[in-house]
Amino acid sequence: MNKVIMATMVAVGISGMNAYGQEQQIGIEAQRGVAVTIYNENLALVRDQRSVEFRKGISDLAFLDVSGRIRSETSLLQVAGGGVGMLEQNFDFDLLTPAKLLEKSVGGKVRIAVWNHATETEDIVEAEVLSVSEGVVLKMGDQIVTDIPGRIIYDQVPSNLRARPTLVMKVDSGVEGKRVVELQYLTGGLSWKADYVASLSSDEKQLNLTGLVTLTNQSGVTYHNAKLQLVAGDLNLVKDGGENYNNLAPVMMTMEQSDKQLQQESLFEYHLYSLERPTTIAQNQTKQVVMLTGVGIGVKKEYRFGGITNGYTSVMGDRALVNASVRISFSNTEAGGLGMPLPKGIVRVYKNDSKGQAIFVGEDRVEHTPKGEDVTLTLGEAFDVTARARQTELSKISNKVYESAYEVEFKNAKGEEVEGTLVEAVPGDWKILRESVAGTKINAQQMQWKIKIPANGKTIFTYRVRVTY
Repeated sequence: MNKVIMATMVAVGISGMNAYGQEQQIGIEAQRGVAVTIYNENLALVRDQRSVEFRKGISDLAFLDVSGRIRSETSLLQVAGGGVGMLEQNFDFDLLTPAKLLEKSVGGKVRIAVWNHATETEDIVEAEVLSVSEGVVLKMGDQIVTDIPGRIIYDQVPSNLRARPTLVMKVDSGVEGKRVVELQYLTGGLSWKADYVASLSSDEKQLNLTGLVTLTNQSGVTYHNAKLQLVAGDLNLVKDGGENYNNLAPVMMTMEQSDKQLQQESLFEYHLYSLERPTTIAQNQTKQVVMLTGVGIGVKKEYRFGGITNGYTSVMGDRALVNASVRISFSNTEAGGLGMPLPKGIVRVYKNDSKGQAIFVGEDRVEHTPKGEDVTLTLGEAFDVTARARQTELSKISNKVYESAYEVEFKNAKGEEVEGTLVEAVPGDWKILRESVAGTKINAQQMQWKIKIPANGKTIFTYRVRVTY
């Protein structure tokens, strides 16, 4: 027999025989360990170790308390020492509920306990279940009833209903006795993302950064004392539309604080984060675990204007007043106070007011950022730093050559001098003919100028450009 058993479905429970024939149920009490590796794409790899008492010959093993969102075609069963082969497997996901009980009884008979007000006792009445498609239809005696008049009593649970999602494997064992098996499978319903909280210093030249892992479990099962790993990176996954994430239950939020952060390492072309201690990932729970911290990270602040002058080949006229975008940037380096890979996520930035109370000042999303790269966050618009542009001249030199001149008035209502950054995209083949402040050519389409704006004052900046199409 093959020592590796390919599996496709799941289930969990208690060891022993039951109403499903001679199957052996392997429940959570037989678990010897569980490890969960969660990916960014609402996907997780579960490795569930359990102790199984094997008997020689053909038998059914029913694994209970596994994910209700298992991708059944991905499961794999490994038996320590081998000697066991799989013949067949079935994933039973039709779960035992009052509605399912009634649905499985269509065409059959049930008993209904009806309260008799005269005798103040319950009368047991037999009824035939005709339909449950758009409401219940019963036949009671010679009457058709569309409302259930009392409690429904069932004689037994239908054999095709399970209390929990269950993976049943029919195996042929050449060994006897207790063996440890590991059931591996991919599942939906488990996901994680990075969230960052940054605190700006009073002079806005430094920040402290805390990275949190926010993971959510809606897979239908709790993973007790699990070894947790997280993979950061974008995997290529084939979308087959098989998952259904409708009607997800609300989740409970918990926070786990620990002096031990997630340990990071490279894996293939991704980054792997491992929690050193086991943790319980409860069903319908969102949990946060500290991933990284950085203290005293050097920050640069920028007041940025972009796209406020245009009309290089047409009349523009005066433009509306615009507020500067406020950006902060820092280097993801050890010298800069950080120096570790940053999984994609949202960075929320706070700063204390004059009374020491933290005030939220903006947020931005970062993509996967390797060590050594710069991080730039756009937090909002500056209330006190503005600019207004106008085109002062437009000349058509020839059919393909135009010259235009611009004047930009920058204003600063703050009590200290600031520097504004003006970035403009210029089309075609262009050349700056004149500028009141020397600029920098960023690339073939962009020009940048740094403009000093005095406290409670203004600066007039002018430039002239020739564009050839």
